[in-house]
Amino acid sequence: MSDQPRDNKANRGPEQGGAKDSATSGGLLSTLEADDKSRRPGLSGAFEHHDVSPEMAARQKRRSRASLATAIALFIAALLIVVAVLGSAFGLFERKDYNGEGDQDVNFTVGDGQSTGQIANSLESEDIVANAGYFIETFQERYPEDFIQPGDYQLKTQMSSDAAIDVMMERDEATHYAAVPQTQRIDDTFQTLSESTGIDTSEFEAFKEDTDRFGVPEEFPTLEGWLHPGEYRFPLDASAEQIIQEMVDRTKGTLNNNEVPEDQWFRVITVASLVEFEGVPDIYPEVAGAIYNRIDRPDDETNGLIQSDASVTYGLGKRSYHVSDEEKRDKSNPYNTFAHPGLPVGPIGSPGDESIKAAANPDENDYYYWVTVNLDTGETKFAENFEEHNRNVDEYQQWCADNEGRCS
Repeated sequence: MSDQPRDNKANRGPEQGGAKDSATSGGLLSTLEADDKSRRPGLSGAFEHHDVSPEMAARQKRRSRASLATAIALFIAALLIVVAVLGSAFGLFERKDYNGEGDQDVNFTVGDGQSTGQIANSLESEDIVANAGYFIETFQERYPEDFIQPGDYQLKTQMSSDAAIDVMMERDEATHYAAVPQTQRIDDTFQTLSESTGIDTSEFEAFKEDTDRFGVPEEFPTLEGWLHPGEYRFPLDASAEQIIQEMVDRTKGTLNNNEVPEDQWFRVITVASLVEFEGVPDIYPEVAGAIYNRIDRPDDETNGLIQSDASVTYGLGKRSYHVSDEEKRDKSNPYNTFAHPGLPVGPIGSPGDESIKAAANPDENDYYYWVTVNLDTGETKFAENFEEHNRNVDEYQQWCADNEGRCS
């Protein structure tokens, strides 16, 4: 038995096949290691490639676009809010001015002592100019050392500031505006004129009975009936006498337009003043016809008596629809048309164009009676005899019963 060493492939040289065995061993190890790595997480797994379908890619693209659009919309909304807040705070969106000469007529009053700022605020509040601040700036640029005169101005809504200034700075444009309503008595008219012009009522009252000065026939006891109702714009320096003359001339103009001769002025003006109290415009001619029937036919059943409650209350200095039986019998009242036949001693108010026209051109009828059966609507019923009239009076009294307090 010999002592030879064992065959050991690991110790063999290349020539003995060691290289081959080494390669075989290394390939197996590499395979095992690669399998082990594939099962372990690491960087190699993070960059591992996965195929993406076209549908998934399209969805991802749509989501990206939607996210971008949402972000842009939120940004724009935030920007609009910021602009709105700052714009409101700094007045960026306020309209500075209108264009042109304006739209609808409006009377504008500048009071004594009003500043340009106060005037501008009033102009804006009445929609005459768009912006009070811009009006002030424009006025100060054009008239740095001037002011707007007190008075009434005929302006328009939605005027440019320049257009409004042009009107108000025309020296002839400033006026006193006065509105005198129909049926107003002379003392109330003097009060209206005083409030509108600043002239004391005593200056108007001084001319109350001076009819000759204004070309009014002497039949008239006062100027009552001659101060024509309507709107007036008197020059700022107009006197009480000039104002009265203008109003009287307007009444004369209405008489002339209706071809009323001067010897009929008293009759027409007085009847017209009664007509305005006894009816509404639609029935003025019928009422005028009935009044003339009464005074022109004194032998008929009304005995020439007009029997107007309005004339009685005028003579008593009262303002009421109700006249007592005692007041109707009072002959001391020269305006009592229940006690005195014919016309009263003078008009009982200032008649307007329509009533003067009706008195100058009355309806030809056979009525003697009339009664307003509804004070709200002015509905008036006429009658040719007393029996028919009583039925109409019953209707009026029923209306009074249904509307407590309206007829007293």
